[in-house]
This record gives sequence, C-alpha cells and structure tokens, in this order.
Amino acid sequence: MSSETLTAPNAGRVAEATRPQRGPLRRQPNWRRRQALKGAAFTLPFFAGFALVTIIPIVIALGQSVFQEKQSGLGLGKGELVFAGFDNYLRGLTSEVFWVGMLRVALFGAVIIPLSLVISLSMALLLDAVTGRTAKFFRTGFLIPYMVPGIVATLIWIYLYSPKVGPLTPFFEQFGLNINFFAPGSVWPSMGNIIVWGGIGFNMLLMYGSLRAIPRDIFDAARVDGASEFRIAWSIKVPHLRGIIVLTTMLSIIGSLQMFNEPQLFRTVSPQTVSADWVPVQMIYNQAFVANDPFYAAALSVILAVVVGIASFIFYKFTNRPVES
Repeated sequence: MSSETLTAPNAGRVAEATRPQRGPLRRQPNWRRRQALKGAAFTLPFFAGFALVTIIPIVIALGQSVFQEKQSGLGLGKGELVFAGFDNYLRGLTSEVFWVGMLRVALFGAVIIPLSLVISLSMALLLDAVTGRTAKFFRTGFLIPYMVPGIVATLIWIYLYSPKVGPLTPFFEQFGLNINFFAPGSVWPSMGNIIVWGGIGFNMLLMYGSLRAIPRDIFDAARVDGASEFRIAWSIKVPHLRGIIVLTTMLSIIGSLQMFNEPQLFRTVSPQTVSADWVPVQMIYNQAFVANDPFYAAALSVILAVVVGIASFIFYKFTNRPVES
C-alpha cells in the first residue's frame, strides 16, 4: 500500500477542517443588527417627539421668515404672499426695540444666574452633608419649587406681591417699609425672586446627584488628615462639580434669554412698567399674535436662536477646559 493512499483521507479531513465556516459568520452580523434595531426602536418615541416639537417648527420658521404679506389697494382682505429674501432679518437686526430687550435680559441674567447657582450649590452641599430624616425633610422642601409649573409659580407670587390682597405688603408695613413690588425699580427684583425660587430646585438636583457620585472614601481620608467639613466642601466637592456647574450655567443662560412667563404676567398687573416688547420673546409673541405678522416674528425667532447659540458656544468654549494640576 502506497503512502498516497494512506494520507489521502487525512488530507481531506485537514482541508475540511481548515475550510472557512461561513454560516456562523453570516448569522452573527444579522444577530447584532437585530439587537441594534431593537435598541434603536426604544428611541423612536423621543425622536418622533423631537421632530414634531423642534425640527418641524424650525423648518417652518425658516420658511416663513423669507416671506412677507403685501396688501394691495386699500389694504382690505387677505394680502398677497411674496418672497422677501432677507428683508425680515434686516428689519430685525436693525430694530432698536429688539436689541434693547436683548440687553435688558442679558444684564438681568448677569445678576440672577450667579445668584441662583450659588444658592443651588449651597443647598446641594447642605443636602449632601445631612443624613437620616433630616435629609428627607430638606430634600422634599428643596424640590417643591421645581415641581411647581413656572406659570403657576408666577401667578402665586403675583398674588403674594399684590398690595391689595397679598400678605407681603402688610408684613413689611409692620416694620415701616412701604414696598411696591410692581414699581419700576422693584419689578426686576420681583421677577428675579420668582426665577430663583423656581430654578434652584432643578439645579440643586443635578448638583446633588453629582455629589452622590463622589466616592465617600475620599471624604473619610480627608477627615483623617484633619480637614474640616468646609475644607472638604471647598477643596473636594466643589471641584468635582465643575462640569455640572458649567452645564447648569449654560442652561440658565439659555433660559434667561428666552424668559417670557414672568414679564408677560407682570404686564397684566403693571402695564405702565412692563411694555409689550420688554423682552425679545414678548416682542416675537406680539408680532405673531397681536400685529398679525408671523413672518417677521419667525425672522426674530431665528435671530434669537442664533444669539442663544452663540452665547452658549462662547460660554462653553471658555469654561470647558481641563483643570490644570
């Protein structure tokens, strides 16, 4: 018997064993693809809502902003829709009223945002320091303002500010103070109090969550080294909150530039102090629903969105830097 006949079966087995197994390799990508599709399916409700309330309105606003309604003859009846190009944008960019309102909310935010963040940070540090039933008491009390809708909170505070039915004016009169919360010199502090009261709970919740993520061993080691609670908070806790402080500040900047509820409701009780175009969003609202010019309002909305985006980008650019050791 020759050696070739002895090695032939072995050669066939070796060839079969070394042959690429294509079946499992084909099934594995399909399995992964199905798993990825199943995971992506859970995000469909979010993306559908995001497209419905964000993307589609942006597209509609961009489309409307380049049109104008021209009246013919005596101006009676429905006007003709004509392409205006960038005329609405030019009108908005040169509007003194719009930019005065933008400056007004910018100065307001420069005061109220740091104050709100300092209070939120203090509350988060306090909540992180207490334990047991005390922690539950403070946690519930601090979160109540966050759970109240913004417009409801504004209505409540307007009632409290009212010199006729509110309790605050008689309370201050007991100390010889005659305070009018709707006066020109008091309207901004009155609004600022409402915004701080309603926003500190959300910011505190984010900061408190970041504090709870810090390993407790770090604090124990610092206490062993003789560090006080204030030193631990200032040198360990606050530096760990740098990222969340940047996030909450950026969200506060966006919110302050788009404030609407407070000045709009204050206008109903003090129209001589708060004008119809006091802040940019008020001007956009009046152009769309009072002046019946949705095309100009759409252009103003786009300009405001660009300003908010630029302000957020600049702030994030200068604050999102690695901490030097």
